[in-house]
Amino acid sequence: METTGTPINGYAPDFELPGIDEDVHHLSRYLEKFRAIAVIFMCNHCPYVQLYLNRMKELQADFQDRDVTLIGINANDPNQHPDDSFENMKIFAANNQLNFPYIRDVAQDVAESFGASKTPEVFLLDQDGRLRYKGLIDDNADDPAAVGVSYLRSAIDQLLKSEPVEPSSTEAQGCSIKWRE
Repeated sequence: METTGTPINGYAPDFELPGIDEDVHHLSRYLEKFRAIAVIFMCNHCPYVQLYLNRMKELQADFQDRDVTLIGINANDPNQHPDDSFENMKIFAANNQLNFPYIRDVAQDVAESFGASKTPEVFLLDQDGRLRYKGLIDDNADDPAAVGVSYLRSAIDQLLKSEPVEPSSTEAQGCSIKWRE
């Protein structure tokens, strides 16, 4: 599926999506509360997501007192991957003690409008809803101890200091989003 996506410094698409907490999550409401929002397209079954889960939870814990939040969005087609069903998202979040919202993009239009293609893939938004960074969480999926560049952590720090975010994009690595056929 070809995606055009949100360009760097472009405005992210607003969304209203169901969360595993039974609430409807609106991007506009997050923008009212947070200085930075890291939207991470993820799923339950991807080995790359599983490698990054603890780092994602650490980022949330490290930045939550600085008006930053992560939001996990699962856009995978559950018909192709039953592991990624809404009910299994709830189980996954509980088993992994997620400390950030995990929401469902059933129609896949949010993933498409962001330009997401992989899991995990990060889209860091500023308080105005503009995309400031997209791509990798860091440069070593396999070994947290061998990370040389923590792209997302660095991008959040730069954003909070009102500095330009460099680099503004990296090439995400992971599993492909499972688009509906």
